[in-house]
Amino acid sequence: MSAALTQSQIQEALQGLDGWGIENSKLLKVYKLKDFKAALAFINQVGAEAERFDHHPEIHNSWNRVSLRLCTHDAGGQITEKDLILARAIQSISHP
Repeated sequence: MSAALTQSQIQEALQGLDGWGIENSKLLKVYKLKDFKAALAFINQVGAEAERFDHHPEIHNSWNRVSLRLCTHDAGGQITEKDLILARAIQSISHP
């Protein structure tokens, strides 16, 4: 079972995660891409990273906007280090 992070730990980690925030106890970032095709390609890249870490985000797509929400189910839906690791991996592949 993963241990939930404290609010202080989360806030500190967010300083290194550009554009990520917290909504309803989940890490959240909304990406705006060029078009629908670019959004789908990005979602596939996110999916590959999620599979690599065996930790899967909530993904919502609306044309060129992709919303990602991260929490850890075995920690009661709280934010853990697993979420931060995946957020960093997603950030490394993300498009401006």
